[in-house]
Amino acid sequence: MIPLLTRRRGATAPCTRRSNDRLAPSTAIFLLALPIAGLAPGVASACASCGCTLSADAAMGYSATAGWRLNVEYDYIHQDELRSGTRAISGAPEGNELEHDTLNRYLTTGVSYSPNAAWNVTAFVPYVMRTHSTYGVYESSQSLPALSTARSSSVGDVRLIGSYQGFLPTHNLGMQFGIKLPTGQYGSAIKFIDGPAAGAALDASLQPGTGSTDLIVGAYYYQAISQNFDVFANGQFQSAVRHRLDQPGNDYRPGNATTVSVGLRYEQNPRWVPQLQLNLLHKSRDQGALADIESTAGNVAYLSPGVTVAAGPRAHVFAFAQLPVYSNLYGYQLFPRWTASVGASYAF
Repeated sequence: MIPLLTRRRGATAPCTRRSNDRLAPSTAIFLLALPIAGLAPGVASACASCGCTLSADAAMGYSATAGWRLNVEYDYIHQDELRSGTRAISGAPEGNELEHDTLNRYLTTGVSYSPNAAWNVTAFVPYVMRTHSTYGVYESSQSLPALSTARSSSVGDVRLIGSYQGFLPTHNLGMQFGIKLPTGQYGSAIKFIDGPAAGAALDASLQPGTGSTDLIVGAYYYQAISQNFDVFANGQFQSAVRHRLDQPGNDYRPGNATTVSVGLRYEQNPRWVPQLQLNLLHKSRDQGALADIESTAGNVAYLSPGVTVAAGPRAHVFAFAQLPVYSNLYGYQLFPRWTASVGASYAF
């Protein structure tokens, strides 16, 4: 049940609007539909496929302005609904783990530098605060045991993302290439602190880090379609190419993840920008002896309303809620009924 934070937050100042940068309605609809059509229908254990997928870049507005930028984001994800397939369930079958809840809070700091309008590089450092509780393996012949609880608060896996948006004179089409480093605690670093499982290691998918080095590739496009409306589409793919937990019987590799976001921004008032996003995530199964292979894959979709506010000439803040509108999860997973994200950006 480890929520994924796989989204680009590079340049975040509001984009410069041009009166001639408009698309015909039919073209705009096509651009919104294209990334959705390209996402394979699919397939998540302690919720490896239910994390926050909000596009913070789109929330703040893409930028072609050179200089430094500091971004801070806080994400709240409480996984307290047990689900399997497309529906909520009341319990796990005999012999399966019956989990109670997972509370995830992420505080992510991003430092971004753009030497010119075409290039950008950003480092993201997440601080992961997580509490997880479980009843353990369910046995119908026995009453539920006391809850076992684990808590962790530490730095997670750092991401370095480079972006290039020099393909068009308007700088509204970009590509991303990046890497996730194994800087967070992983393996058996965090253990249960009470209950029947006290002293046992927390699931590998719930550790602050994965122990893997991942490659990240992505693309984004945004465009004004009228005097007051912008549309955007972005996608990102992340895959582990090297994992430190690689010994037989003690190995773990996180599954690949694909995220796609499309949305609409209403910019009639540049100080207050309401917007709506559709965020999609496809997560494949984790692998290895330490993985919960049957319960770490799935497809989810969130509808995310929010607003971005100009707090000054160089500062912007945003607030969004994510409401799940679809989930198809493998195995038995805890899923959030809603998530929340707030963030701020300051340009130097």
